[in-house]
Amino acid sequence: MIRHIVLIRFRTDLPEAMVAGLLAPLGALSQRLGFAVTWGRSESPEQIERGYLHGFVADFADWQALATYQDDPAHKAFGAGHLAFSPNATES
Repeated sequence: MIRHIVLIRFRTDLPEAMVAGLLAPLGALSQRLGFAVTWGRSESPEQIERGYLHGFVADFADWQALATYQDDPAHKAFGAGHLAFSPNATES
């Protein structure tokens, strides 16, 4: 098994409902590509997230399954869609 961990820093002005909507496509991706995934907000009592308050953990059967996910057009669109909501996004 390959465990893929992604930490995400969204802009602080985004409502939690919007963040949930941005992460929701993971469910369809995991079902279609056959991997297990959990996602959500950090609830660490230590509060050492350094701004990375959201993330997900995806478990793949092997390296080929991870490569299939990484090459998938819907995965690429999912990742690219988050860029506009990062604190480093520039205004056009």
